[in-house]
Amino acid sequence: MIKKINVGMVGYGFMGRTHSNAFLQAGNFFELPFQPVLKTVCARNAERVKAFAANWGYENVETDWRRMVESPEIDLVDIASPNDTHLEIAVAAARAGKMVMCEKPLGRNAMESELMVAAVEEAGAANMVWYNYRRVPAVMLAKQLIDEGRLGKIFHYRAKFLQDWTISTELPQGGEGLWRLDRSVAGSGVTGDLLAHTIDTAMWLNGGIEEVSAMTETFIKSRKHNLTGQVEPVEIDDASLALARFRNGSLATFEATRYARGHKALYTLEINGENASIMWDLHDLHRLQYFDHKDEGLVRGWKSIHITDREHPYMSHWWVPGLQIGYEHTFIHQVADFLTAAGEGKSASPTFREALATEDVTDAVLESAASRQWVKVRTRVDI
Repeated sequence: MIKKINVGMVGYGFMGRTHSNAFLQAGNFFELPFQPVLKTVCARNAERVKAFAANWGYENVETDWRRMVESPEIDLVDIASPNDTHLEIAVAAARAGKMVMCEKPLGRNAMESELMVAAVEEAGAANMVWYNYRRVPAVMLAKQLIDEGRLGKIFHYRAKFLQDWTISTELPQGGEGLWRLDRSVAGSGVTGDLLAHTIDTAMWLNGGIEEVSAMTETFIKSRKHNLTGQVEPVEIDDASLALARFRNGSLATFEATRYARGHKALYTLEINGENASIMWDLHDLHRLQYFDHKDEGLVRGWKSIHITDREHPYMSHWWVPGLQIGYEHTFIHQVADFLTAAGEGKSASPTFREALATEDVTDAVLESAASRQWVKVRTRVDI
């Protein structure tokens, strides 16, 4: 009989929904060593957390995360709450002997993340950070092609993540749903939220980043704060752009903003090598654009690979060829990989330590933007 793993989740927002769905679905499509059970969900608003639990099938509700973490019934603590809560919950969960999964970014900065890494590694706790775009089958195929050497020497990497939801001057900051605009809670703006996604994917595909030169901008300087009712300065970055040099000598550009009118979640990446190039677009996430210079000149050109065949990453677990999957499946893949690794006594990638490397880069981006100078990225883990 498959052993059950009781999940205790902190948070019931957008990420709480994606995680809950992933835990429910993973065992239906993947052969796993454990069966995840939605045991307890924890949040501060008692009425809303009860409604969330009823909708998703959690057996218990809690309003104090400490009681949930300390409960002997909980095996895995999943942190899907605002960034300022990650450190304390993760450290307590690791010390209580739990497996720990945490939403990105790991902490509000590298200093917090370093403490979280130390806690899970000292406890020997299985751990993982929800950088879900690694689990898009098309992106996983890009990784496979790069690792096989099909692109040859890499010259360029460029990525952007564009949104437009904070353009209105009437939008307040702080509080539930808008905590990402409050630096004391979020740690930073788009650098830690969107740019972090592009950097994690980039280092997974192309190796570590050596140095950065960046600039950021806060377009709306003050907003009403939902918790105080007062108009207060906005301290987050609304837009973030960075030049970067990878350790392998390739060059990169990264851009993230919430001020790109008309774009809700445009995440694209392109990689140019001496033999081939790759492009991917979140809006068309089941396709990988591929150019191979070795093709005969008569038919040489960009190919659109439809990622639905059984030979493609993860796709043998889903439907028949030609039928695609979507955003929510990336989280299901992440749960499946986490539980499979845990069954082998390991942690699946990206671990807390790998996520710390991403925070080293985002910290360097913010430092460079403030100093208007190139900044070396701290090197402490081989990505």
